[in-house]
Amino acid sequence: MADQVEIASVPETREQAAPVNSAPPPSAPPDHAHSRKMASGWRLLIIGAVILLAIGGFLLWRHLSTYESTDDAQVDAHIHPISARVSGYVIDVPVNDNQYVQKGTVLVRIDPRDYQVAVDRARADLADAQAKAREAGIHVPLTGVNTSTSLETAQAGVENAADEIKTEQEQASAADDTLKEAQANDVKAQNDLKRYRQLVDEQEISRQQYDQAVASAQGSTASVAQARASAEAAHEKIAGAHAKLIEAQASRKQAQTGPQQVATQRSEAESQSAKADEKRAVLEQAELNLQYTTIVAPVNGIVYRKVEPGQNVQPGQELISVVPVDDVFVTANFKETQLQHMRVGQRAVIRVDAYSRDYNGKVESIAGASGDSFSLLPAENATGNYVKVVQRVPVKIVLDSGQNDDHLLRVGMSVEPKVYVK
Repeated sequence: MADQVEIASVPETREQAAPVNSAPPPSAPPDHAHSRKMASGWRLLIIGAVILLAIGGFLLWRHLSTYESTDDAQVDAHIHPISARVSGYVIDVPVNDNQYVQKGTVLVRIDPRDYQVAVDRARADLADAQAKAREAGIHVPLTGVNTSTSLETAQAGVENAADEIKTEQEQASAADDTLKEAQANDVKAQNDLKRYRQLVDEQEISRQQYDQAVASAQGSTASVAQARASAEAAHEKIAGAHAKLIEAQASRKQAQTGPQQVATQRSEAESQSAKADEKRAVLEQAELNLQYTTIVAPVNGIVYRKVEPGQNVQPGQELISVVPVDDVFVTANFKETQLQHMRVGQRAVIRVDAYSRDYNGKVESIAGASGDSFSLLPAENATGNYVKVVQRVPVKIVLDSGQNDDHLLRVGMSVEPKVYVK
């Protein structure tokens, strides 16, 4: 029984081992085809993934090529340094640091009393100069009228003096004739007296007749003296008339200078008017200096104080800085290789680091030189130690209207602008 068992068991063992040494079962070929299908699917999947990556990369490249961006950018503005225009003692600074002020808000007050005194003095000087100018102006027509009248008077005086000379000469001639007649009568009377003296001595005539002859001779002598005095007086009047003529001629010559006198007076009036204008300019300057004692904000902005009450300030000394918040812009320093397609007017989106917020704007201008060219010590490439460095050029980007109505942007904030160049 045992042998039968052993014999029976041997075939079973052979039957089990036979498949090991024999050929593959009929199911082996379908497994190999499946592997080939799997490999082919993986290849198709890889090819599809590559195609998708290529398409995605192309689309990404197309997207990235539509804009240029940089992280070398910041908020900027034209900061207004407010300086004193006149010297003086600061009496009030009615604003605080970081205070928002409107245009026209009083920032600093300088003691105005000295400048008020200067205005009052200049106003008084102007009034005096204007009065003198008016007086000089009035004298111009008066001088013209006076010189014209003086010329007419002088001409009449010359004519009257000439007529007077003629009259006096006639009177002197008549006096000479009277003198000659008196002298002739005196000669006759003196001769008659001599004859009467002889006759009275011989008693041929009466004493009364002789006395009459003596009286007649004395009267004729007196008449001669009177006639001589009259003649001399007449000749003296002629000399006086000549003197008057000379004086009248001198007055006429002086009156003939009337146009020159009018011109001189007109020049004086113009000079006084010019002095009045000068005093008016002095007054205007004094009034300006008085106005400069009150310093106001030129724009809306935030204040930074550099002055305190009690200081004595000088012209040109910076007192306050006003940072405008209504007119901020972005200065973006793009690499020179990024400027190929960048143009003025292109749209920009600005990402502000402080608020993680985007602002819309546009390119307003591109600087005329790189930032290095504006530096205090620009590079000297001709020294021999040249290393090529990609330069950066400032680009000014302005915000669209209404983007900064909340005034959150501050000068110096870091931003990342994107300029859409396509």
